[in-house]
Amino acid sequence: MSKKTSEAERRERRAKARAAGWAAVRDHAVLRRLADAVHLRPEVSLTGVDAWAVVDAHGMVTVNAERDGEPAEWAWVFAHLLLHLGLGHAEGDDHHDRVHTVACCVAVNRFAQTVRVGRALVLMPELPGDNEDALARRWRDTGVPPEFAALGTNGDHPCLVPSSATDCRPVKKPQWDQHFALGLTDAATEAITRAAESRGQTAHLRPRREWDRALSWFVSSFPLLGAVASGFTIVVDADVARAWNISVAAVSAEHGEIYVNPHTSLTAEEWRFVLAHEMLHAALGHDRRAQGRDPYLWNVACDFVINGWLVAMAVGHLPDGGLFDQQLTGLSAESVYDTLVTDLRRARRLRTFGTPDGDVLGDWLSEPDAAARRSSRRTTGRPMPWDRAKNVDLDDFYRRALSQGLEYHHTSGRGLLPAGLEEEIRALDHPPLPWDAQLARWFDEHLRTPEPKRTYARPSRRQAATPDIPRPGKLRPEELTPRHTFGVVLDTSGSMDTELLGKALGAIASYALAHDVPAARVVFCDAVAYDAGYLAPSDIAGRVTVRGRGGTVLQPGVRLLEHAPDFPPDGPILVITDAECDVVRVRREHAFLVPAGARLPFTPRGPVFRVR
Repeated sequence: MSKKTSEAERRERRAKARAAGWAAVRDHAVLRRLADAVHLRPEVSLTGVDAWAVVDAHGMVTVNAERDGEPAEWAWVFAHLLLHLGLGHAEGDDHHDRVHTVACCVAVNRFAQTVRVGRALVLMPELPGDNEDALARRWRDTGVPPEFAALGTNGDHPCLVPSSATDCRPVKKPQWDQHFALGLTDAATEAITRAAESRGQTAHLRPRREWDRALSWFVSSFPLLGAVASGFTIVVDADVARAWNISVAAVSAEHGEIYVNPHTSLTAEEWRFVLAHEMLHAALGHDRRAQGRDPYLWNVACDFVINGWLVAMAVGHLPDGGLFDQQLTGLSAESVYDTLVTDLRRARRLRTFGTPDGDVLGDWLSEPDAAARRSSRRTTGRPMPWDRAKNVDLDDFYRRALSQGLEYHHTSGRGLLPAGLEEEIRALDHPPLPWDAQLARWFDEHLRTPEPKRTYARPSRRQAATPDIPRPGKLRPEELTPRHTFGVVLDTSGSMDTELLGKALGAIASYALAHDVPAARVVFCDAVAYDAGYLAPSDIAGRVTVRGRGGTVLQPGVRLLEHAPDFPPDGPILVITDAECDVVRVRREHAFLVPAGARLPFTPRGPVFRVR
């Protein structure tokens, strides 16, 4: 094969890879309109071994025709450049500022993680959450970190170039932000259409009402909740509203449905407010955050917080009778709940948009006919948005939808958001530590493993590589020193769950072994306290005989440990209970281990770990 022939084959292979990558971008709903408005110039070769492609403000894309790459890599390159245009990074003269262009590339890569087109050229580092301007201001003072310096498509050089550097550009510069907004609308519309087709519904035959137009408004004009709105279906059924006694609307986060009362007369602005209210309930997981609190009062507390956010953002109009108190503005739902329980008579008279038991329909509702309501709920067996996406569950869908909406809200300059709402959305990306990790941290704080001494009388066994350099070895002190330990007060009443006992005792045994605890002091409690003495970790894990299955009185067990002469005065105490117990007062370091959703009948002084 001649050299000329092999070179022609390489050019053809490169052209096919670029074409395949460009086709993948054109097939993506979010990027399709942007791709239709740009122009490719593949005949020009860029300088630089790491150069792939650049773009200017008029949409002229110049690619490196000599660059070898896979179709997935070219798709990522084209998506990167189009997102620069869509996010407004090519506007003004900021592309002359190297620091600002690097910050723009960080913002594009952060948004590209939600768009998911192609494969990144490099292993992506953890991207900061600040916007472009904030990053640029910080990096002008501290310098650009090396890991972020080459995240663009032109190596160490900017992938945004001035328009004067290209020729044959269009006379009129396209409105890139409008193309991008229409692309987001197309993506949401396609998702809704696929959902309707998969369900076999004929919702398009039903005339559009105010609530339908309100939901469409979020998809097209309110990016913060646009992705969330695309995953919800409005159920309009007078019989359902009458059977469940829904006054205005209620939401089921599990089924992705908002139930509205068609006989409620609200304006378009008021329906926007109500739908945003219900979507925030579901997306922020209020049905799973009650944590043993009174379900209805928790729902009311969340209503006050959400309505305060929506009023501050001017999203629609608050309907008459909606829960809003200017004095509660800026407080968290937990703080509002603590305020409500101080006046239960007044709090019980407050009404939500939904049923007499709240507008969040879930298993945590405590009404007597909850099972009947769940069995009669109108479900179609359709695949949910989180089921259609691979490896995406309910929590992931809501988290990604809100995170993507928050990111676009900031990049598009839509204005400021309430601090509490932004904090809750960002907290979804950083879930709390699981109970066993929290328990391990508590052990680390209160059980100090004695440090061994080092002595040259015992050479280190780790010096084989350098035998001429003496190093001290580890030697545990031979003098008599008190060994560290801890106490366990174990609820063994009849209401105690065996699964909770197994998880708790297994975790305690593993941490005792990890911290070199020779034995732990265990006390069983039901109606009275049974002192089991000191037990080795292996006995705690597998050979403990649980005694007693009567009532639950834990204070005698705590008192036994506090006054035991053979228990160290600084030894911490771990209380394991199902929360159906008496009031417990511990006068030393302590913690509680309870099931998820359980609420202790008193205000605990120590940390509470919830086993899931």
